[in-house]
Amino acid sequence: MPQLTLRVDDRLARDVKAHASSAGRSVNAWLVALIRAAVDPDLADSDVERTRARLARAGLLVAPRRATGVRAPDARRLARARRAAGKGTALSDLVAADRR
Repeated sequence: MPQLTLRVDDRLARDVKAHASSAGRSVNAWLVALIRAAVDPDLADSDVERTRARLARAGLLVAPRRATGVRAPDARRLARARRAAGKGTALSDLVAADRR
């Protein structure tokens, strides 16, 4: 079986290892699936991968841009907002009331 050699920077190598691990695959298996999806979308593992691969091959896949100057929300304010969000009327109750 042929082998390919690929040189990547340390950060990319860490990211690839992390993604492969989170997918429950070896780095080799994850990269092979990724390359297969890039060259033949019908061989991708899921509908999402097939769709992304088709979009990429058509030149329509756009990488998301990261917002510059955007800060993460304050943890205390976020926690307060989450607690408050759960105190309203349940959607199921609103729907049931509207049906009466």
